[in-house]
Amino acid sequence: MALARDERTDFAELLAGLTPEQWDAPTLCVGWRVREVVAHVYSYEDLGWLGLAARMARTGFNVDRANAAGVADHAAKDPRELTDLARSHLRPTGLTSMLGGRIALTDGMIHQQDIRRPLGLPRSIPDERLAAALDTARIAPTIEGAKRVKGLRLVATDLDWSHGRGDEVRGTGEALLLAIAGRRGIAEELEGPGVRTLAARA
Repeated sequence: MALARDERTDFAELLAGLTPEQWDAPTLCVGWRVREVVAHVYSYEDLGWLGLAARMARTGFNVDRANAAGVADHAAKDPRELTDLARSHLRPTGLTSMLGGRIALTDGMIHQQDIRRPLGLPRSIPDERLAAALDTARIAPTIEGAKRVKGLRLVATDLDWSHGRGDEVRGTGEALLLAIAGRRGIAEELEGPGVRTLAARA
């Protein structure tokens, strides 16, 4: 939970410094601008299991439609309001607090990079946070990381983390995290005999 709070603090600081143009810039999430990604990150914050069940039922038990519904709930908020939303939820609540905050940490880290990369705003992610997110991403059902990394051995080149057996895929922890999450265009940052397989599963 402490790692999730630290990650969210960094995220809020990023949002506070964005220009109006950057809020409307595209992200690695196809079809979503920065503002939609931010809305998504906090769209499950006030939902418990009953709230989730109601949203899923309302959207035909389709995860993509449920995500879109959550984003729509914040569609009227301007950048200042979205930044305030981030600042008021540094400590995860609701569904994002599950697994001791691992959901908030992992989802928030992936989406922060979804925003930062297209904007050309790189950062150095602390090793402890990154290792925890990698461990969660590879097993989280909503990320579907398990099927992407099946039969592969992932090796981070910038921190002490590895997982799996099979054809090796090597790269930075950040690149591996985004590849596990199914982001396209990451393969060129990776190397090893398993890269082609992982890229095909994105």
